[in-house]
Amino acid sequence: MGPDAVIEVSGLVKRYGAFQALHGIDLTVERGEVFGFIGPNGAGKTTLIRTMLDLIRPTAGSVRVLGLDSHRDAKAIHSRAGYVPGELVLWDRLTGRQALEHLAGLRGGAGASRIDALAERLDVELDRRISDLSKGNKEKIGLIQGFMHEPELVVLDEPTSGLDPLVQQEVFQIVDEVRERGSTVFFSSHHLDEVERIAERVGAIREGRMVAVDTVAGLKARAARRLEALLAGPVDAQEFRAIPGVRDVSVSGRHLHLVLTGPIDPVLKALARHRVDSLSAPEPELEEVFLGLFRGEGGERAA
Repeated sequence: MGPDAVIEVSGLVKRYGAFQALHGIDLTVERGEVFGFIGPNGAGKTTLIRTMLDLIRPTAGSVRVLGLDSHRDAKAIHSRAGYVPGELVLWDRLTGRQALEHLAGLRGGAGASRIDALAERLDVELDRRISDLSKGNKEKIGLIQGFMHEPELVVLDEPTSGLDPLVQQEVFQIVDEVRERGSTVFFSSHHLDEVERIAERVGAIREGRMVAVDTVAGLKARAARRLEALLAGPVDAQEFRAIPGVRDVSVSGRHLHLVLTGPIDPVLKALARHRVDSLSAPEPELEEVFLGLFRGEGGERAA
C-alpha cells in the first residue's frame, strides 16, 4: 500500500451462493481526496462498502483501509473512520441526543462536543425520540454520528437521498471542510450532480465490475460529444470520417454534424481548412458520460 493510499482494494470478489456480486475489483483512494462512487441499483456499491468496512467478508481478494487489514484490524479502522449507511438503523426509543452520546461514549467520548454544533447546521431536533423523526431527520442523525468525531476517513453511502436542497448544500460544505482538514471522503451516490460538485475522482461500477476510474474532467474528455458547424461552402464528409474518433458524420448543404470521442484538436485542424461561420461543440454532461458507461461504451481507465 502506497504511503498516500487510504483505501486499497485488490482483486476483490464477493459471491452469494451462485450469484457473484463483485468481480475482481481493484481500486485505490488517496489521502485527502473526495472520491465519488457511482452505479445503478444492484451494481455492487453497497457490497463493496460493507466489505471494505468488514461488515461482510470477501470471497477472495484483499482490502486495506488506513494502512490496516480490513478484517484483522477492523476495530482499529472503525475507531478512525466514520460511516453513514444507506439504510440507517437507530434505536427508536432513544432521542437523537441519547443515541449520539451513546455512540460518542463507545469512542471514549470522541465527538461529543460537536453534536450540538452539527445538529444546528443540519437543522435537526436532538431531544425528540428517533421513532418520531421523519426519514430525513433520521438521516441527519446518521450524518452527525459519521462526522462528529472528525474521522480520518468518512464513508457515505447515498447520504443525501432524503434531505432537502438547503441541507444537502450544508452536507457538501461539511465534506469540503473534511477535505480541507486532510481527511478522505468516499461518497456513494446516484446523483451525478452531487458527485460532480464535490469529487475530484469518480469510480463507476456496473454489474459488480469497475468500468471507469478517472477524474471528472478526464471522463468528460473521453466522452462522446456532438459537434455542429456552419461552413461558408460545401464540404466533403469523407474528410472528417477519416479522423480517428469521429463517427456519425453527416453533411446537409453547409451544415456539418458529427460525433467525436477523444481530442477535438484534429477536428478543429480539419475545420481550419474551411471558412467556418459558426461552431457548436458543448461539453458533455457527466450524466451522458455515465449513461454511455452503463450501456457498455468505454472501458476502465485509472487516473
